[in-house]
Amino acid sequence: MTHTDWNPGTLLELSGGYWKICALHAAVELDVFTVIGEQRLSADAVADKIHADKRATAMLLNAMTALRLLEKNEDGYTGVPGAVRFLSRISPDYIGYMIKHHHHLVESWSRLDEAVRTGKSVRARASHGSDEERESFLMGMFNNAMTLAPRLVPKVDLSGRKSLLDLGGGPGTYAIQFCLNYPDLKAVVYDLPATRPFAEKTIAAYGMTDRIGFQAGSYLTDPVAGRYDVVWLSHILHGEGPADCHNIVRKAVDALMPGGMILIHEFILNDDMSGPLFPTLFSLNMLTGTPSGQAYSQRQLTDMLAGCGVKDIHRIFIESPNDSGVVVGVV
Repeated sequence: MTHTDWNPGTLLELSGGYWKICALHAAVELDVFTVIGEQRLSADAVADKIHADKRATAMLLNAMTALRLLEKNEDGYTGVPGAVRFLSRISPDYIGYMIKHHHHLVESWSRLDEAVRTGKSVRARASHGSDEERESFLMGMFNNAMTLAPRLVPKVDLSGRKSLLDLGGGPGTYAIQFCLNYPDLKAVVYDLPATRPFAEKTIAAYGMTDRIGFQAGSYLTDPVAGRYDVVWLSHILHGEGPADCHNIVRKAVDALMPGGMILIHEFILNDDMSGPLFPTLFSLNMLTGTPSGQAYSQRQLTDMLAGCGVKDIHRIFIESPNDSGVVVGVV
């Protein structure tokens, strides 16, 4: 859209776009798509199953129908196949955890003006809040990564490499995918102690307990044990400011054996920082929730690596809806 396309209608549609978002968040939180699935249920039947008010439930179901996530006739509502696939909790392709994580961010985004005025976070950061928020964040990251990883991992050649450190690896999604693609590879997931139960559960589910271990610690303050052929940093630098990012990259480089490879996976901005759209918005998300986090440009990431003595730095381009990419180099 160019500047000449803007008018009061398009601007008000943009301004009120959060109504759709909040309606979807409510439907996912109430498990509407799990309850309905491919059945056809009346609004009253759905309300009984989700323990909600019948009149209000009908309003929500009508909105989901208008959004083309449900279909409605005189007999009731049924799920659109694509919506059921991704929004039913019993589906292997469920993305509801990430949607719930987005819901937990709404309050801080509503205070974005305050964050811009002060330059300070307006969201409590510690351990992503409650157990439910932590689960939504970690499992949302897992679901997102599981969608992208099968396309990304084959683009990274780890032939002949035996050991990988997944620094800040959360539930271990990429460690799992790299090990699935390289049978001789073993990995360690390094993350906060609170992440261990999620990581170990996920690793066990893929039968990788004998090949993927977990090391508890903070990549900001704690040492990393061991030396590795590869260090993988996926979506951790954007949570920190430039000085801490430099220290994290230095710690990663120091954990590499001679000839080792470092890979940084991030939402990458253009060098002038004005696009693409998703990384610019993600920078604002980091503003609301972290002391100094932001999205970084390819030039900034390259400079971080070069400043730590990394050579042969280049970018691996991947097809991603959120403009993520991988910057890689060797020591």
